[in-house]
Amino acid sequence: MKGKRLFAVIIMFLFVLTFAAGCIYNQTTPAITTNPIPVPSDESQETPVSEAPETPEPAEEEQDKQGGNENTVYISASKLKVREEADTSAKVLDNLIKGTAVNVVEEKKDEAEKLWYKVGYDNIKGSVEGWIAAEYTVKDRTELLDETLRKLDFSPQKKTFVYPVNPRVEARGIYLTKYSASNDRLDRLIEMSKRTKINTFVIDVKDDKGHMLFPTKAAEKYSPDANKYATVKDIASLMKKLKENNIYAVARIVSFKDPVYTKHHTDRAIIYKDSGKPFTNSDGLIWASAYDRTLWEYNVEVSKEAAEAGFNEIQFDYVRFPASNGGKLDKSLDYRSNTGESKPQAIQNYLMYAREQLSPLNVYISADVYGLVGSVSDDMSLGQYWEAISNVVDYICPMMYPSHYANNTYGLPVPDAYPYETVFHSAKDSVARNKNIETPAVIRSWIQDFTAPWVKGYIKYSDKQVEDQIRALEENGVKEYLLWNAGNKYSEGAVVY
Repeated sequence: MKGKRLFAVIIMFLFVLTFAAGCIYNQTTPAITTNPIPVPSDESQETPVSEAPETPEPAEEEQDKQGGNENTVYISASKLKVREEADTSAKVLDNLIKGTAVNVVEEKKDEAEKLWYKVGYDNIKGSVEGWIAAEYTVKDRTELLDETLRKLDFSPQKKTFVYPVNPRVEARGIYLTKYSASNDRLDRLIEMSKRTKINTFVIDVKDDKGHMLFPTKAAEKYSPDANKYATVKDIASLMKKLKENNIYAVARIVSFKDPVYTKHHTDRAIIYKDSGKPFTNSDGLIWASAYDRTLWEYNVEVSKEAAEAGFNEIQFDYVRFPASNGGKLDKSLDYRSNTGESKPQAIQNYLMYAREQLSPLNVYISADVYGLVGSVSDDMSLGQYWEAISNVVDYICPMMYPSHYANNTYGLPVPDAYPYETVFHSAKDSVARNKNIETPAVIRSWIQDFTAPWVKGYIKYSDKQVEDQIRALEENGVKEYLLWNAGNKYSEGAVVY
């Protein structure tokens, strides 16, 4: 009898041990969340910082896709044809822009002893293989960059993937002026959002003239006149209304075009060297220098007040140097530079500073860039180099307005008349550029919801043209978009469910 009991005890012990081991083996590793921003100084420790997961490190196979293996080469031609066979007369399968990373899977020489690479890469259609001329490739991508661009930070960034108290949304948005945000048009646009896919409002908090949406302490300190034209006296009520209607709120901060600030600080405006007169574009508005650290502080302090008021995201617009005829005016202009930074360095450093300051407030940051930035190999003399900006913000917002592209861009005689094709090519190039860095921003494009009669050969824009642009984005895997209409009148039929 004792033998049977002992046997039963042993069996039970083995069963429990096996069960416990199984539980341990199948247990899911708990998620590790950390705050990527250093502990704030004593002055800002009163602001609660919720812990949020960092952007995960790329897996080994993902690093290979991004150019991390020895078989990776980069396209050195401005645009290179991918052919079906290793022959210049073979069918063209695709075109790759300068800087695109591809993996070499085979090499061969043709009858003329010209070396060809069979390469593999991913595009919107999936995995692609084809042949390219080896002479138009390099092994090290930095060989494609001039000395200025090589100084930029392309290293993986410790971005916050999501703030638990501020979940990301798949934004489908519209732009609102500070006037629309303060009158009955706001209610009409909220009602429109209930009938459509629109879930995001991008609202002027600091507009093109340097004026505030609501009175801020930052403006009082740095640019007092900016508060004179504030249209919203009770920002808490506005934010409450947006939250109650499930609107993701984005604060638009115009960064370096600021005539009110430069009126107070005339020594910080961009000027002509010969006359000392302030530089303006065709709109007559004076630009401040993107090298001005005091202006950096001002913009970020306004952004902090917007974040504390309840905005989910800070979007920096005019985050660039003024258009200078492709840099031809640079010799004539005094940008007030005393830091030794290049234009793209100044813009990247500004955005990195903004993220460091704003991340503890649990807000995302985004940056508007020219639509063509994703398709060119330089910074367009604006300071906007795609990889440098995408690498340090949460969202990059190329302004893909077809009316803003020069004739024959992408082979289109008048891009404004080809909304689908223009946005398709621009989005395709932008997606390819994002693959050159390990921590790219989400692409969220601005698209055109207005007619541009100043463009010779223009077409009228309405529902169909907006739908065509959205379709072009979706076909490139870009799921988020923002509609721009300066008068805030939108083509509702293009965004209905």
